[in-house]
Amino acid sequence: MSTTPSAAFSFLSPSPAQERFAHLGPAFYTALQPTPLPAPYPPYWVGTSLALARELGLGDAWLSSNEALQALSGNALLSGSVPYASVYSGHQFGVWAGQLGDGRAICLGEQATAQGRLEWQLKGAGRTPYSRGGDGRAVLRSSIREFLCSEAMHALGIATTRALCVTGSDAPIQRETLETAAVVTRVAPSFVRFGHFEHFAYTGQHGELKALADYTIARFYPMCAQPTAFGGNPYAALLQAVSERTACMVAQWQAVGFCHGVMNTDNMSILGLTIDYGPFQFLDAFVPSHICNHSDTQGRYAYNRQPNIAYWNLFCLGQALMPLLGEANAAQELALSALESYKSAYPQALQAAYRAKLGLVDVQETDMALIEGILKLLATERVDYSIFWRRLSEQMALPDTPQPSRPISAENPAENTSQSANNPRDLFLDRRAFDAWSLQYSERSTHIQRASVADLMLKTNPKYLLRNHLGEKAIQAAKLKDFSEVNTLLTLLQNPFEEHPAHASYADFPPSWAASIEISCSS
Repeated sequence: MSTTPSAAFSFLSPSPAQERFAHLGPAFYTALQPTPLPAPYPPYWVGTSLALARELGLGDAWLSSNEALQALSGNALLSGSVPYASVYSGHQFGVWAGQLGDGRAICLGEQATAQGRLEWQLKGAGRTPYSRGGDGRAVLRSSIREFLCSEAMHALGIATTRALCVTGSDAPIQRETLETAAVVTRVAPSFVRFGHFEHFAYTGQHGELKALADYTIARFYPMCAQPTAFGGNPYAALLQAVSERTACMVAQWQAVGFCHGVMNTDNMSILGLTIDYGPFQFLDAFVPSHICNHSDTQGRYAYNRQPNIAYWNLFCLGQALMPLLGEANAAQELALSALESYKSAYPQALQAAYRAKLGLVDVQETDMALIEGILKLLATERVDYSIFWRRLSEQMALPDTPQPSRPISAENPAENTSQSANNPRDLFLDRRAFDAWSLQYSERSTHIQRASVADLMLKTNPKYLLRNHLGEKAIQAAKLKDFSEVNTLLTLLQNPFEEHPAHASYADFPPSWAASIEISCSS
């Protein structure tokens, strides 16, 4: 592999004065270079996030250059890059899986940005010592999905890893069928997972476990270094901080109707970031028990189980940290005490998210009953989740019409004429039940200026989401080298609360064939 120096971009040079994952030592990773794509199959651009590039201080011209294309496909190295793949372990579908690791992900280096130091990682750049018999490659379909969803989640305000670009190649990749290769460039402050801690705990490498925890605290959780709680134990404070970040992330997932699909402990970020976009899905009909992962035959990661699974994963993290918490009984008490924060942080974050969806700027004791009431109605009739919330928001924004919460008599359908054609009431068969809830909502929000309610709702309830059928259309076009749908979706998803009238059809109900789309762990 050739090394291509870059005047436009360079990673930070390793410095002992800075906390770096790479400084932790060879027990944590293997230094290696990406595997170039086979010579007959040159890379090509599939999609680039100019918004992220500008945040990173990169020029538009650089991101479209051949230098960037080769480097971000694994065919060359950028200046300052010292690439490696890290080792971790984890529980997969509730079962201890032993050693795992970056089987197809290679960290290129760290960049200094206005937001702090960020790691760049190539996903799909070839085999590593942790590939476990795999080819280390990623395929076009899953790479497009991860690229688009990473940027979509960021625009929704949900903590996530980012995606700078996705490149493709005609190099053949065998999965269930023969597919083609692709590489995603991911960016995040860190890609450390719960599984990193589990690895060193389960292998008895407690010195390395302590080094990892100390690095994580020094770099990302400095407030945990000298905690006032937990008898001054910084590792219990770390567990509590991670629990609270995770609680906020999962609450945001639930509020927007996002299903992760494979919440293994090795797919859980120590920073509370959404990571590893595999068989994810945004809900169409509101079915709380929906399973988006075709491989999840037991429904472990169903939408309504995600909050409890997150706690289960945090419990595993707590077990991994036990050697740092003291003697057995005291350590267990500290861990359970630290985890307790999740049980309060999650419902608080969830209620706050739903209040925003309803445009409520204050807190009342009856709010949870109001929230549970509409969710029960949505589930009973399997109403389209995102369309309902957007219609409710749009109705509140209409200045000269009755509020959508005003009960409309079945005997006087003419009252509908002053309402929007996209009345949320029309989504329900049992309109009396919706009217009853609407009256409660109207009474709850009547003291708040309607314009304020509508403004908050329109900034909270997105019009555009990466629905499975939209992603599938983009993937099928990309297989024919037509990347226009990828670009269109990226524009919509990076601005999901705007109207985009020329593309209003992207916010329509999903077609009937969307229900037959199967997404699995295979990528």
